Amino acid sequence: MNVTTDSWVVFRLSALGDVVLTTGVLDYWHRRRGWRFTVVTRKAWVGVFEGHPAIDGVVGLENADLALPRLLRIYLESAARHAGKGLLDLHGTLRSRLLAMLWRGPVRRYPKLPVARRLFLRSGGRLCGDTLRRWNVTQRYALAVESEAPARSALLPRIYLTDAEVSAGARFASQVPGQGPLVALHPYATHPDKAWIPDSWTKLAAALRERGVRCCVIGQGTPSSLGPDVVDFTGKTSLRESCALLAAADVLVTGDSGPMHLAGAVGTPVVALFGPTTREWGFFPEGPHDVVLEPDMPCRPCSLHGSRRCRETVGCMARLSPETVVAAVMGVLGRDAADDVAAVAKGAAGR
Repeated sequence: MNVTTDSWVVFRLSALGDVVLTTGVLDYWHRRRGWRFTVVTRKAWVGVFEGHPAIDGVVGLENADLALPRLLRIYLESAARHAGKGLLDLHGTLRSRLLAMLWRGPVRRYPKLPVARRLFLRSGGRLCGDTLRRWNVTQRYALAVESEAPARSALLPRIYLTDAEVSAGARFASQVPGQGPLVALHPYATHPDKAWIPDSWTKLAAALRERGVRCCVIGQGTPSSLGPDVVDFTGKTSLRESCALLAAADVLVTGDSGPMHLAGAVGTPVVALFGPTTREWGFFPEGPHDVVLEPDMPCRPCSLHGSRRCRETVGCMARLSPETVVAAVMGVLGRDAADDVAAVAKGAAGR
């Protein structure tokens, strides 16, 4: 695609995972095209872009900034300040379209596929599945510019930690007693039905500890003990500190969440537990050692973001057994037979 600028403003608000997934695409364009970027995002996510070699600046918006007429004033000021630069709309909402209307330069928008997503959802997976599986979210971002989507492996998210941050992550990890590999557990979810069963987390931690694996808890939520020697860092680490701790871990176990993508962005393998959401939405982790576990239930996905409450007697997340997750973790750590690891990697559900 022919463009007349190598300097762009990137607009992406929304949830943490959506924002983290832009980092690999921006890195790809920087390496391939020499482009540089200013990012507009939520203030809470500014740390995602610290140290990124393609980023010249980040504009962090507070919740109060997103209401008119304040948002309109910010847009007008941004359009004037960045006149001549391109606008990359990686959000695709009314807010971002308003900014595009005011923009004084080229505008590119990613294919959000809203019709295909809703047809897939309302048809119970009978319509548009092939279209949605063709590209994951990072590839859809890239299609804002590229005529053909790059390989998924070329667009993996990237968070750049300083040496001091890496050392700080190692210090956090050293607080977890024992000598074995370290597994981080993220038992929290934005929507209740995307969360794994609390008792299953406790059983997982106990089973891993029996195998000599050290465990810690990360994230934001209401702390709850997962057993002895499981160090709980809930609410005790900043965004960048969480990334550093994840970098020091050998595996992260989590649901469909922002920390899932943070781990991928620092190169830590993920065992991801998916229930209400599915591959078609485009958010599966794509790292070479990542494992996704999901139950085989015809009602999945039940909503676009996993917010709909489950109507089944036994929900999809409850069908993922601790034994299955333990097998997946030990497989990633390289401690199980090859056949067992292969079975888990196919997303075998607990029985």
